[in-house]
Amino acid sequence: MSMSVNKMPSSVSDAPSAARLVMGPVLFHWQADYLRDFYARIADEADVDVVHVGEVVCAKRMPFFDREWPDVIERLQRAGKQVVYSTLALVMGDREVGIIRDLAEMPDMLIEANDFSAIGVLAGRPHMVGPYVNIYNEGTLRYMIERGATRISLPWELPESSIASLCAAARDVEMEMQVFGRVPLAISARCYSARANGLHKDGCRYVCGDTPDGMNVDTLDGAPFLAVNGLQTLSGTYLELSAEMADLRQAGINLFRLSPHRCDMVAIATVYRQLLGGHIGPEEAREAVLDIAGDITLANGFLHAIPGADLYRIPGQPQPE
Repeated sequence: MSMSVNKMPSSVSDAPSAARLVMGPVLFHWQADYLRDFYARIADEADVDVVHVGEVVCAKRMPFFDREWPDVIERLQRAGKQVVYSTLALVMGDREVGIIRDLAEMPDMLIEANDFSAIGVLAGRPHMVGPYVNIYNEGTLRYMIERGATRISLPWELPESSIASLCAAARDVEMEMQVFGRVPLAISARCYSARANGLHKDGCRYVCGDTPDGMNVDTLDGAPFLAVNGLQTLSGTYLELSAEMADLRQAGINLFRLSPHRCDMVAIATVYRQLLGGHIGPEEAREAVLDIAGDITLANGFLHAIPGADLYRIPGQPQPE
């Protein structure tokens, strides 16, 4: 399945409803100084509307930055950004549930639930459901809305037809999709970064921090395949949906998430802002993303119901076979 070119609006800016740009949570174990500078620059320079904070992948990383979050949040809010606190995608103990309960005591903070432990804690108060929660049909969507979800970030692997059906059923709930960055595919209690370095999880030495965009994994034949980020398995390719954002807006998506990587994310945000404003087209946006991000491979297959690592309909170029 693929999107029809004929039904596309002439530009992203022609689509209905206001669209907002979102800087998603940092998935990687960046050093505290670098992470602090990253959020300072996002607050002061990035033209985004929403910024996610919090640790999503590994609870062991939390102590490195927990004390910094209040200052980061204050600076982001002072800069006019809405701040969303993202929770772990895999909650494995009472301590982690306790952290979510503490977050739920913050009445003015929008919390993103990324697993069902958090959904249980946040039920009955407005909250966001993150893309790690599998919402594949209208029944699940209604379940989330009935428990207080006011914003939902849809899973990455959904095709366009499913996205349109879910947006139609969402009514007043805000709907979000990631449009840039590696795609999380799985998360496990085991730490693949530690194992790859001959270490146990309990003595991991935080080696996931040695590969700040994830550790590339090749097949036995040497072909690029996936990326490993501690407990998390990511796509080897980078999701890039500039050519599809107009259709997504028409379907009802009104928030577009950029997943942070070590490239210039302020410049990446500027590209997607220009695209949303109709100042550049999808082809120019994709070329700019490649210039900024460097040696990466782009993909958009999931949205077109083909293998997720494939790139369908490159703007200005013939469609792949």
